[in-house]
Amino acid sequence: MSKSWQPYARHILDAIAKIRRIQMRGDIASDEVLYDAALRNLQTLSEATQLLPDDRKLAFPNIPWREISGFRNILVTLRGQVLRSKTTP
Repeated sequence: MSKSWQPYARHILDAIAKIRRIQMRGDIASDEVLYDAALRNLQTLSEATQLLPDDRKLAFPNIPWREISGFRNILVTLRGQVLRSKTTP
């Protein structure tokens, strides 16, 4: 039996709600804490989309699933580059 997809959908919806609340607190671009919080929730959202079954994604063809899922890879790559640049003199 396959794993239930509902918890992943809940993670996606929770992350969206958190990002909206973060946006209401101030300017994400100028506040490092808000920026990091939003980024973390975007990562959670994109990771959860990778775990949704294809039939669920096909039910919502207007959502750019591949781009959302691919965003996680960009985040991980960029975060690694930033961490390396901070440790390199």
